[in-house]
Amino acid sequence: MQHRLISTIETALEWDGVGHLGGSFARGSAKDIEVLSRLLTPNRLLDIVMRRSLNRPQFRVFQKGVETHPAVYFTDSVSPRGQSISMVNMDSLGRLLNEGATVILDQANVFDPTMEVACRALQWWSQERVQVNVYLTTNEASGFPLHWDDHEVVIVQLAGEKEWEVRGTSRTAPMYRDADPNATPSDEVIWSGVMRPGDVMHIPRGHWHQATRNGSGTGSSLHVTFGITKRTGASWLAWLGDWCRTEEIFRHGLDRASGVGTEQLVATAQRLISERSPADFLASYEQAVAPARQVPFLEIFGPLDAVVCTTHFPPMVREGGEAVQVLASGKKLTFARKALPALELLLSGQPVELPAAATVVGAEVPELAKILVEEGLCAPLTAELSSGYTGLVTNAAP
Repeated sequence: MQHRLISTIETALEWDGVGHLGGSFARGSAKDIEVLSRLLTPNRLLDIVMRRSLNRPQFRVFQKGVETHPAVYFTDSVSPRGQSISMVNMDSLGRLLNEGATVILDQANVFDPTMEVACRALQWWSQERVQVNVYLTTNEASGFPLHWDDHEVVIVQLAGEKEWEVRGTSRTAPMYRDADPNATPSDEVIWSGVMRPGDVMHIPRGHWHQATRNGSGTGSSLHVTFGITKRTGASWLAWLGDWCRTEEIFRHGLDRASGVGTEQLVATAQRLISERSPADFLASYEQAVAPARQVPFLEIFGPLDAVVCTTHFPPMVREGGEAVQVLASGKKLTFARKALPALELLLSGQPVELPAAATVVGAEVPELAKILVEEGLCAPLTAELSSGYTGLVTNAAP
Protein backbone atom coordinates (compact mmCIF):
# COMPACT_ATOMS: atom_id res chain seq x y z
CA MET A 1 0.00 0.00 0.00
CA GLN A 2 1.48 3.31 -1.10
CA HIS A 3 0.34 5.97 1.42
CA ARG A 4 1.46 9.59 1.42
CA LEU A 5 2.07 9.45 5.17
CA ILE A 6 4.74 6.78 4.72
CA SER A 7 6.60 8.75 2.07
CA THR A 8 6.24 11.89 4.21
CA ILE A 9 7.84 10.17 7.23
CA GLU A 10 10.63 8.53 5.23
CA THR A 11 11.49 11.75 3.40
CA ALA A 12 11.44 13.91 6.54
CA LEU A 13 13.60 11.50 8.56
CA GLU A 14 15.80 10.55 5.58
CA TRP A 15 14.91 6.90 6.03
CA ASP A 16 15.14 4.38 3.22
CA GLY A 17 12.67 1.95 4.77
CA VAL A 18 11.31 0.61 8.03
CA GLY A 19 14.69 -0.73 9.15
CA HIS A 20 15.43 2.53 10.98
CA LEU A 21 12.37 2.22 13.24
CA GLY A 22 13.41 1.67 16.84
CA GLY A 23 17.00 2.72 16.14
CA SER A 24 18.22 6.24 16.86
CA PHE A 25 16.32 9.43 17.60
CA ALA A 26 15.55 11.29 14.39
CA ARG A 27 13.88 14.55 13.43
CA GLY A 28 13.25 16.35 10.16
CA SER A 29 10.77 18.33 8.10
CA ALA A 30 8.32 17.06 5.51
CA LYS A 31 8.19 18.51 2.02
CA ASP A 32 4.61 17.39 1.42
CA ILE A 33 2.88 20.04 3.55
CA GLU A 34 -0.52 19.50 1.91
CA VAL A 35 -0.79 16.10 3.57
CA LEU A 36 -1.03 17.72 7.02
CA SER A 37 -4.51 19.23 6.75
CA ARG A 38 -5.64 16.14 4.85
CA LEU A 39 -4.76 13.96 7.84
CA LEU A 40 -6.47 16.05 10.52
CA THR A 41 -7.29 19.63 11.57
CA PRO A 42 -8.24 21.05 14.99
CA ASN A 43 -11.84 21.61 13.90
CA ARG A 44 -12.17 18.09 12.52
CA LEU A 45 -10.85 16.70 15.79
CA LEU A 46 -13.45 18.68 17.74
CA ASP A 47 -16.14 17.45 15.35
CA ILE A 48 -15.09 13.84 16.03
CA VAL A 49 -15.25 14.51 19.76
CA MET A 50 -18.67 16.18 19.50
CA ARG A 51 -20.36 13.35 17.60
CA ARG A 52 -19.28 10.38 19.69
CA SER A 53 -19.89 9.02 23.14
CA LEU A 54 -16.41 9.03 24.68
CA ASN A 55 -15.13 8.14 28.11
CA ARG A 56 -11.99 8.55 30.13
CA PRO A 57 -9.21 7.50 29.61
CA GLN A 58 -9.81 7.49 25.85
CA PHE A 59 -10.61 11.19 26.01
CA ARG A 60 -8.89 13.41 28.57
CA VAL A 61 -8.23 17.09 29.25
CA PHE A 62 -5.24 18.55 31.11
CA GLN A 63 -4.69 22.05 32.50
CA LYS A 64 -1.42 23.21 34.07
CA GLY A 65 -0.11 19.67 33.88
CA VAL A 66 -3.00 18.26 35.94
CA GLU A 67 -5.84 16.17 34.56
CA THR A 68 -9.19 17.96 34.67
CA HIS A 69 -11.97 15.97 36.31
CA PRO A 70 -14.29 14.49 33.64
CA ALA A 71 -17.33 15.97 35.41
CA VAL A 72 -16.15 19.39 34.26
CA TYR A 73 -16.55 18.62 30.55
CA PHE A 74 -18.69 15.47 30.31
CA THR A 75 -22.46 15.57 30.46
CA ASP A 76 -25.31 13.11 30.07
CA SER A 77 -27.39 13.57 26.95
CA VAL A 78 -30.87 12.36 27.87
CA SER A 79 -33.39 11.29 25.23
CA PRO A 80 -37.16 12.04 25.51
CA ARG A 81 -37.54 8.48 26.86
CA GLY A 82 -34.97 9.02 29.58
CA GLN A 83 -32.08 7.12 27.95
CA SER A 84 -28.76 8.61 29.01
CA ILE A 85 -25.58 8.75 26.92
CA SER A 86 -22.30 10.26 28.11
CA MET A 87 -21.18 13.03 25.73
CA VAL A 88 -18.57 15.79 25.82
CA ASN A 89 -20.12 19.15 26.70
CA MET A 90 -18.68 21.22 23.87
CA ASP A 91 -19.40 24.56 25.60
CA SER A 92 -17.43 23.46 28.65
CA LEU A 93 -14.64 22.06 26.47
CA GLY A 94 -14.51 25.34 24.56
CA ARG A 95 -14.07 27.31 27.78
CA LEU A 96 -11.22 25.04 28.85
CA LEU A 97 -9.50 25.44 25.49
CA ASN A 98 -9.89 29.22 25.64
CA GLU A 99 -8.23 29.21 29.05
CA GLY A 100 -5.45 26.95 27.80
CA ALA A 101 -5.67 23.19 27.88
CA THR A 102 -4.42 19.97 26.31
CA VAL A 103 -7.03 17.65 24.81
CA ILE A 104 -6.01 14.02 24.22
CA LEU A 105 -7.92 11.51 22.11
CA ASP A 106 -6.44 8.02 22.29
CA GLN A 107 -6.91 5.59 19.41
CA ALA A 108 -8.34 8.14 17.01
CA ASN A 109 -8.06 5.40 14.36
CA VAL A 110 -11.15 3.79 15.92
CA PHE A 111 -13.31 6.83 15.17
CA ASP A 112 -11.92 8.41 12.02
CA PRO A 113 -11.47 6.67 8.63
CA THR A 114 -8.46 8.80 7.68
CA MET A 115 -6.65 7.85 10.88
CA GLU A 116 -7.78 4.23 10.45
CA VAL A 117 -6.25 3.99 6.98
CA ALA A 118 -3.09 5.81 8.11
CA CYS A 119 -2.54 3.27 10.91
CA ARG A 120 -3.25 0.38 8.56
CA ALA A 121 -0.65 1.74 6.13
CA LEU A 122 1.89 2.01 8.95
CA GLN A 123 1.09 -1.55 10.03
CA TRP A 124 1.68 -2.86 6.51
CA TRP A 125 4.92 -0.86 6.41
CA SER A 126 6.23 -1.83 9.86
CA GLN A 127 4.47 -5.22 10.23
CA GLU A 128 3.69 -4.21 13.81
CA ARG A 129 0.51 -3.06 15.57
CA VAL A 130 -0.07 0.72 15.41
CA GLN A 131 -2.44 3.13 17.08
CA VAL A 132 -2.60 6.93 16.87
CA ASN A 133 -3.23 9.40 19.69
CA VAL A 134 -4.10 13.04 18.98
CA TYR A 135 -2.96 16.01 21.09
CA LEU A 136 -4.51 19.48 20.79
CA THR A 137 -2.92 22.13 23.02
CA THR A 138 -4.07 25.74 23.28
CA ASN A 139 -2.37 28.89 24.57
CA GLU A 140 0.19 28.24 27.32
CA ALA A 141 -0.92 24.77 28.39
CA SER A 142 1.47 21.91 29.05
CA GLY A 143 1.07 18.22 28.38
CA PHE A 144 2.39 15.17 30.20
CA PRO A 145 5.41 15.62 32.48
CA LEU A 146 8.72 14.01 31.59
CA HIS A 147 8.05 10.34 30.76
CA TRP A 148 9.05 7.43 28.52
CA ASP A 149 6.97 5.14 26.30
CA ASP A 150 7.16 1.36 26.02
CA HIS A 151 6.78 1.51 22.22
CA GLU A 152 8.32 3.30 19.27
CA VAL A 153 6.85 6.76 18.63
CA VAL A 154 6.52 8.69 15.37
CA ILE A 155 5.20 12.23 15.83
CA VAL A 156 3.86 14.44 13.05
CA GLN A 157 3.20 18.11 13.81
CA LEU A 158 0.04 19.02 11.90
CA ALA A 159 -0.63 22.61 12.98
CA GLY A 160 0.78 25.26 15.30
CA GLU A 161 3.93 24.96 17.39
CA LYS A 162 5.01 23.06 20.48
CA GLU A 163 8.26 22.96 22.42
CA TRP A 164 9.86 19.58 23.10
CA GLU A 165 12.66 18.11 25.13
CA VAL A 166 13.96 14.62 24.37
CA ARG A 167 16.42 12.82 26.63
CA GLY A 168 18.31 9.57 26.43
CA THR A 169 17.35 6.31 28.09
CA SER A 170 18.01 5.41 31.69
CA ARG A 171 17.39 1.70 30.98
CA THR A 172 18.04 0.01 27.66
CA ALA A 173 14.86 -1.18 25.94
CA PRO A 174 12.50 -0.88 28.93
CA MET A 175 9.18 -2.68 28.77
CA TYR A 176 5.64 -2.26 30.13
CA ARG A 177 6.11 -5.46 32.14
CA ASP A 178 9.72 -5.34 33.25
CA ALA A 179 12.15 -6.34 35.97
CA ASP A 180 12.95 -2.68 36.68
CA PRO A 181 10.46 0.21 37.20
CA ASN A 182 12.76 2.59 35.27
CA ALA A 183 11.56 5.61 37.24
CA THR A 184 14.63 7.88 37.19
CA PRO A 185 14.89 10.19 34.14
CA SER A 186 18.10 10.44 32.18
CA ASP A 187 20.09 13.68 32.44
CA GLU A 188 21.23 13.45 28.80
CA VAL A 189 19.31 15.93 26.62
CA ILE A 190 19.40 14.67 23.03
CA TRP A 191 17.33 17.46 21.50
CA SER A 192 15.24 20.40 22.60
CA GLY A 193 13.41 22.80 20.33
CA VAL A 194 10.14 23.69 18.66
CA MET A 195 8.13 21.39 16.41
CA ARG A 196 6.41 23.29 13.60
CA PRO A 197 3.90 22.19 10.93
CA GLY A 198 5.43 19.45 8.79
CA ASP A 199 8.07 18.46 11.35
CA VAL A 200 8.38 14.73 12.00
CA MET A 201 10.12 13.11 14.96
CA HIS A 202 10.97 9.52 15.88
CA ILE A 203 11.43 8.86 19.59
CA PRO A 204 12.67 5.30 20.22
CA ARG A 205 11.27 3.25 23.07
CA GLY A 206 12.55 4.25 26.50
CA HIS A 207 13.68 7.79 25.62
CA TRP A 208 12.39 10.35 28.13
CA HIS A 209 10.48 13.29 26.65
CA GLN A 210 7.99 16.04 27.34
CA ALA A 211 6.17 18.75 25.38
CA THR A 212 4.66 22.08 26.35
CA ARG A 213 3.39 25.44 25.13
CA ASN A 214 4.37 27.22 28.35
CA GLY A 215 5.68 30.65 27.45
CA SER A 216 4.40 30.42 23.87
CA GLY A 217 1.53 32.90 24.33
CA THR A 218 -1.74 32.60 22.46
CA GLY A 219 -2.11 30.00 19.75
CA SER A 220 -2.45 26.26 19.47
CA SER A 221 -0.69 23.04 18.54
CA LEU A 222 -2.01 19.87 16.95
CA HIS A 223 0.11 16.77 16.58
CA VAL A 224 -0.49 13.06 16.13
CA THR A 225 1.57 10.39 17.83
CA PHE A 226 1.74 7.00 16.13
CA GLY A 227 2.61 4.34 18.69
CA ILE A 228 4.26 1.30 17.09
CA THR A 229 4.67 -1.71 19.38
CA LYS A 230 7.49 -3.91 18.18
CA ARG A 231 7.53 -7.53 19.28
CA THR A 232 10.46 -8.58 21.45
CA GLY A 233 12.37 -11.66 22.50
CA ALA A 234 10.10 -11.75 25.55
CA SER A 235 7.09 -11.86 23.20
CA TRP A 236 8.61 -14.87 21.45
CA LEU A 237 9.20 -16.68 24.74
CA ALA A 238 5.61 -15.99 25.83
CA TRP A 239 4.43 -17.48 22.52
CA LEU A 240 6.56 -20.56 23.18
CA GLY A 241 4.94 -20.78 26.59
CA ASP A 242 1.59 -21.26 24.88
CA TRP A 243 3.01 -23.89 22.54
CA CYS A 244 4.51 -25.88 25.43
CA ARG A 245 1.00 -26.93 26.44
CA THR A 246 0.93 -29.28 23.46
CA GLU A 247 3.57 -31.37 25.24
CA GLU A 248 2.21 -33.59 28.03
CA ILE A 249 5.30 -33.16 30.19
CA PHE A 250 4.57 -29.44 30.65
CA ARG A 251 1.01 -30.15 31.80
CA HIS A 252 2.07 -32.24 34.80
CA GLY A 253 2.75 -30.79 38.23
CA LEU A 254 6.36 -30.14 39.19
CA ASP A 255 7.83 -32.50 41.78
CA ARG A 256 9.40 -30.21 44.39
CA ALA A 257 10.79 -33.04 46.49
CA SER A 258 12.76 -35.13 44.03
CA GLY A 259 13.15 -32.87 41.03
CA VAL A 260 12.39 -35.90 38.83
CA GLY A 261 11.82 -34.94 35.22
CA THR A 262 13.84 -31.74 35.29
CA GLU A 263 16.28 -32.91 32.63
CA GLN A 264 13.44 -34.07 30.40
CA LEU A 265 11.65 -30.71 30.85
CA VAL A 266 14.76 -28.81 29.85
CA ALA A 267 15.38 -31.09 26.87
CA THR A 268 11.79 -30.72 25.66
CA ALA A 269 11.97 -26.94 26.10
CA GLN A 270 15.17 -26.83 24.03
CA ARG A 271 13.46 -28.84 21.31
CA LEU A 272 10.51 -26.43 21.25
CA ILE A 273 12.91 -23.49 20.93
CA SER A 274 14.71 -25.13 18.02
CA GLU A 275 11.45 -26.03 16.26
CA ARG A 276 9.77 -22.60 16.52
CA SER A 277 12.10 -19.76 15.70
CA PRO A 278 11.52 -16.01 16.22
CA ALA A 279 10.78 -15.79 12.48
CA ASP A 280 8.02 -18.40 12.90
CA PHE A 281 6.56 -16.33 15.74
CA LEU A 282 6.57 -13.13 13.70
CA ALA A 283 4.85 -14.80 10.75
CA SER A 284 2.33 -16.60 12.95
CA TYR A 285 1.37 -13.40 14.76
CA GLU A 286 0.80 -11.47 11.55
CA GLN A 287 -1.34 -14.19 9.98
CA ALA A 288 -3.37 -14.94 13.11
CA VAL A 289 -4.62 -11.44 14.00
CA ALA A 290 -8.41 -11.34 13.73
CA PRO A 291 -10.06 -9.44 10.85
CA ALA A 292 -10.49 -5.69 11.20
CA ARG A 293 -13.87 -4.14 11.93
CA GLN A 294 -15.78 -3.34 8.78
CA VAL A 295 -19.23 -2.53 7.49
CA PRO A 296 -20.87 -5.80 6.34
CA PHE A 297 -21.83 -6.24 2.71
CA LEU A 298 -25.60 -6.62 2.33
CA GLU A 299 -26.97 -7.16 -1.16
CA ILE A 300 -30.24 -5.48 -0.18
CA PHE A 301 -28.32 -2.17 -0.19
CA GLY A 302 -26.98 -2.63 -3.71
CA PRO A 303 -24.25 -4.43 -5.63
CA LEU A 304 -20.65 -4.76 -4.53
CA ASP A 305 -18.85 -2.37 -6.87
CA ALA A 306 -15.65 -1.46 -4.99
CA VAL A 307 -13.55 -3.07 -2.24
CA VAL A 308 -10.30 -2.62 -0.37
CA CYS A 309 -8.16 -5.06 1.62
CA THR A 310 -8.44 -4.26 5.34
CA THR A 311 -6.25 -6.93 6.96
CA HIS A 312 -4.00 -5.66 9.74
CA PHE A 313 -0.94 -6.92 7.88
CA PRO A 314 -0.26 -7.70 4.21
CA PRO A 315 -1.84 -11.07 3.29
CA MET A 316 0.58 -13.85 2.41
CA VAL A 317 -0.02 -15.29 -1.08
CA ARG A 318 1.53 -18.70 -1.80
CA GLU A 319 1.69 -20.28 -5.23
CA GLY A 320 1.84 -24.03 -5.59
CA GLY A 321 1.02 -26.10 -8.66
CA GLU A 322 -2.44 -25.21 -9.92
CA ALA A 323 -3.52 -23.57 -6.66
CA VAL A 324 -2.94 -20.30 -4.83
CA GLN A 325 -3.27 -19.98 -1.06
CA VAL A 326 -4.05 -16.74 0.79
CA LEU A 327 -3.12 -16.61 4.48
CA ALA A 328 -4.37 -13.69 6.58
CA SER A 329 -6.55 -12.88 9.59
CA GLY A 330 -6.32 -16.43 10.91
CA LYS A 331 -7.64 -17.92 7.68
CA LYS A 332 -6.24 -19.99 4.81
CA LEU A 333 -8.13 -19.68 1.53
CA THR A 334 -7.36 -21.71 -1.58
CA PHE A 335 -8.07 -20.54 -5.13
CA ALA A 336 -7.30 -21.75 -8.64
CA ARG A 337 -4.01 -20.45 -9.99
CA LYS A 338 -5.75 -18.46 -12.70
CA ALA A 339 -7.14 -16.20 -9.94
CA LEU A 340 -3.67 -14.93 -9.00
CA PRO A 341 -3.73 -11.63 -10.99
CA ALA A 342 -7.10 -10.72 -9.55
CA LEU A 343 -6.05 -11.69 -6.01
CA GLU A 344 -2.89 -9.60 -6.21
CA LEU A 345 -5.01 -6.62 -7.20
CA LEU A 346 -7.71 -7.14 -4.57
CA LEU A 347 -5.16 -7.73 -1.79
CA SER A 348 -2.92 -4.78 -2.68
CA GLY A 349 -4.29 -2.58 0.11
CA GLN A 350 -5.44 -0.02 -2.44
CA PRO A 351 -9.09 0.64 -3.38
CA VAL A 352 -10.30 -1.46 -6.31
CA GLU A 353 -13.27 -0.56 -8.52
CA LEU A 354 -14.59 -3.94 -9.60
CA PRO A 355 -16.09 -3.13 -13.04
CA ALA A 356 -12.83 -1.55 -14.19
CA ALA A 357 -10.76 -4.39 -12.73
CA ALA A 358 -12.92 -7.04 -14.41
CA THR A 359 -12.14 -5.68 -17.86
CA VAL A 360 -8.42 -6.16 -17.26
CA VAL A 361 -7.77 -9.12 -14.95
CA GLY A 362 -10.85 -11.20 -15.62
CA ALA A 363 -14.59 -11.45 -15.15
CA GLU A 364 -14.10 -13.50 -11.97
CA VAL A 365 -12.99 -10.40 -10.02
CA PRO A 366 -16.45 -9.55 -8.59
CA GLU A 367 -16.96 -13.11 -7.34
CA LEU A 368 -13.49 -13.24 -5.80
CA ALA A 369 -14.08 -9.86 -4.17
CA LYS A 370 -17.31 -11.12 -2.65
CA ILE A 371 -15.53 -14.15 -1.17
CA LEU A 372 -12.77 -11.97 0.32
CA VAL A 373 -15.38 -9.63 1.82
CA GLU A 374 -17.32 -12.54 3.32
CA GLU A 375 -14.09 -13.89 4.84
CA GLY A 376 -13.22 -10.49 6.33
CA LEU A 377 -10.06 -9.88 4.30
CA CYS A 378 -11.62 -7.09 2.24
CA ALA A 379 -14.31 -4.52 3.01
CA PRO A 380 -16.90 -2.81 0.83
CA LEU A 381 -15.57 0.59 -0.13
CA THR A 382 -18.32 2.72 1.39
CA ALA A 383 -18.27 6.48 0.93
CA GLU A 384 -17.11 6.90 4.52
CA LEU A 385 -14.25 4.40 4.23
CA SER A 386 -13.31 5.79 0.83
CA SER A 387 -12.82 9.21 2.42
CA GLY A 388 -9.92 7.76 4.40
CA TYR A 389 -8.08 6.94 1.16
CA THR A 390 -8.95 9.93 -1.02
CA GLY A 391 -5.88 12.03 -1.76
CA LEU A 392 -3.66 9.75 0.34
CA VAL A 393 -3.75 6.34 -1.37
CA THR A 394 -4.25 5.95 -5.13
CA ASN A 395 -6.70 3.37 -6.45
CA ALA A 396 -5.18 0.12 -7.60
CA ALA A 397 -4.42 0.29 -11.31
CA PRO A 398 -5.48 -2.93 -13.05
